[in-house]
Amino acid sequence: MKYLFVLSVFVSGILFCSGKPNVVVFLSDDQGWGDFSMHGNTNLSTPNIDQMASEGASFESFYVCPVCSPTRAEFLTGRYHARGGVYSTSAGGERLDLDETTIAETFKAAGYATGAFGKWHNGMQAPYHPNSRGFDEFYGFCSGHWGNYFDPLLERNGELVRGKGFCIDDFTNQAMDFIGKSVKAGKSFFAYLPYNTPHSPMQVPEEFWMKHKDNPLEMKNVYPQKMDLNHTRAAMAMCENIDWNVGRLLGRLDNLGIRQDTIVLYFNDNGPNGVRWNGGMKGRKGSTDEGGVRSPLVVRWPGKVCAGKKISQIAGAIDLHPTLASLCGIPLAEGNPLDGKDLSSLLLEGKWADGLEGRKIFSKWRDQASVRTQRFRMDNAYMLYELASDPGQEKDVSKQYPELANSLAKELERWKEEMKRELDQGNRPFSLGHPDSKFTQVPARDAKAHGGIKRSNKFPNCSYFGNWKDKDADYLTWDVWVEEAGEYGVELWYACREKGVGTRMELTLGSGKVVATVTKANPVSDKGMEHDRVPRQESYVKDFVPLDMGDIRLEKGPGELRLGALEIPGEEGIEFRLLMFTKK
Repeated sequence: MKYLFVLSVFVSGILFCSGKPNVVVFLSDDQGWGDFSMHGNTNLSTPNIDQMASEGASFESFYVCPVCSPTRAEFLTGRYHARGGVYSTSAGGERLDLDETTIAETFKAAGYATGAFGKWHNGMQAPYHPNSRGFDEFYGFCSGHWGNYFDPLLERNGELVRGKGFCIDDFTNQAMDFIGKSVKAGKSFFAYLPYNTPHSPMQVPEEFWMKHKDNPLEMKNVYPQKMDLNHTRAAMAMCENIDWNVGRLLGRLDNLGIRQDTIVLYFNDNGPNGVRWNGGMKGRKGSTDEGGVRSPLVVRWPGKVCAGKKISQIAGAIDLHPTLASLCGIPLAEGNPLDGKDLSSLLLEGKWADGLEGRKIFSKWRDQASVRTQRFRMDNAYMLYELASDPGQEKDVSKQYPELANSLAKELERWKEEMKRELDQGNRPFSLGHPDSKFTQVPARDAKAHGGIKRSNKFPNCSYFGNWKDKDADYLTWDVWVEEAGEYGVELWYACREKGVGTRMELTLGSGKVVATVTKANPVSDKGMEHDRVPRQESYVKDFVPLDMGDIRLEKGPGELRLGALEIPGEEGIEFRLLMFTKK
């Protein structure tokens, strides 16, 4: 039976590989260019990603955005993130405009099975949810960061579920299951693994931490006095956990017999989330300087992409959508013009992409912007640096190259004005009850607090509300747009002490109203700190539980969703995490 099974998998692989190539994309969160042993960092070892580079091509000058959600948007669309309406990392500003075509939609239209496993960060409610943007399967979370990485509350295709173990291991397991099912079904697949580490909180399984907790960190930042050594040690451990998971998934491709027919990519979403060794470059996460936006890009496709090839031509996340589509023989849909370029000739033939000899790549975050040419970077202050000899951007050479400096300054100013015109930061209500989805999650993250209610942390993404004491003055609101009229069941996820039992909560939207009484205490404490390797900045979490509030009738159109208390019998009512609407 064992040999029959192996033969079956082998034959399945042959049949499966007769179609278009598969694609696996790894995207890490807050991992810097320097956080790899392949770049000379001896503080850690990343053998699986290093081997990917030796078996494929690696880009020496690849650029992303200074922070998370913009990079994800640029990868998905092939366009600068401002064109897609992404201007923030929370409060709705991370949502990708609906007129953008995503890479998942491109591959799904070509018959691919599509799945995303990890941190989405481009919109939570449908039609911004990954299941509405071309992904058949989604497992993970949609916020910008998460409060606990062990057995966390996650979602599967919109429905809340409990994760299993450390989240990066879990996301990888889910992706491998998806790949296995796709192979069994004879479908080419597009698997996207947007990991959420080494983003804080700095949590990692014990075996990885024990290797690094006393790491002497021989490789230091150019400003060693600014380093948080334990934070760096935790980051190194988290990066090694990522590498281990990359190795597990690559091993699964081998076991399924589809190594030769699978394109695998690895890149980061921004610079490092701490002051640590980064090749001497200036800048870290949040900066438009070289160290804030330079990322590795490794592309492996055995037998097609030249092994060990190093590509010097500048490229960026905006190029991945058109390049992957071209490699897989998939036409791009007509629609918004792309900023990204097809780099398939670079990968397959070693030729510089046509018409890109004088290419420029722009970087932006809020009021910062810079522009990179093949040789120079002009920063936000219009100072010019020659990167090969000056990665730390210490010597302004604009007087040495006055014509170039003047030309780049004009182009940078023009580009900034163009992005300003394109970026609409107008009020966009949160969608509720879209026809695409049975579930709509409305979290504390997106609420406006009134009265004395307090958010658990200034960073809203994984926060909750407490200090609910005054039934008249204290309430929460959300600006929403009901996409489809109908009956919706409502769950309220809460915590409360024994004295809070008897609190009566009222939810209203237009003429719709539902009232429910808390009949069971949930006196849970903050958690997450037991897994932290260094103190965190983000909110801790709690084990919130659902209260079935009943059904509410919602009419299509705009309105203010309001959650208030009709009665608070004790000193304080509930602590609030989220509302979950389920279409009846």
